[in-house]
Amino acid sequence: MVRPRLSGLCLVLLIAVLGWPVRAGAEPSEYQVKAVFLYNFSHFVEWPPQALGAAASPFTICVVGGDPFEGQLDDAIRGERIAEHPIAVRRMRDLDAGSACQVVFIARSESAQLDQIVAALDHRNVLTVSELDGAAQRGVMIQFVNENNHVKLRINADAARAAGLVVSSKLLRLAEIVGGGSGV
Repeated sequence: MVRPRLSGLCLVLLIAVLGWPVRAGAEPSEYQVKAVFLYNFSHFVEWPPQALGAAASPFTICVVGGDPFEGQLDDAIRGERIAEHPIAVRRMRDLDAGSACQVVFIARSESAQLDQIVAALDHRNVLTVSELDGAAQRGVMIQFVNENNHVKLRINADAARAAGLVVSSKLLRLAEIVGGGSGV
């Protein structure tokens, strides 16, 4: 099996800026890379204060559909906090309208429901992420794209802006921007 790799610039960002530990000679798997990205998006996206709730409430990353991470997302967030918020991972078969998610990862298994999920989260302060082909063009804010065995990002600037989220220019520089200008 050929595993997509992190592009050189993304790897440098993860190691230098985000402090991601990498063992010498060890190449991370595709889903280790994506798990670290999901966690680190929290450092490069700004949510309105009301979207995070009280200090003790968790910052929640929700995985909707089949979970491709096999525990690697749990490993990436173990012991981490976003400001004063502990981080939690929730797995859901369907998007629960009452869920308090700050990040929603839409799995490949939800391809047929992608438009309904995006519509259900429309104008909510929730960062949507997926690896489905064409997801960014369909309203997902961040799409993982596997290109030449590298994980790259595609960001829908309009969707992030409509949700009241501010995406850092550092993250925008790493991505292909779709659906609007680079000023998010």
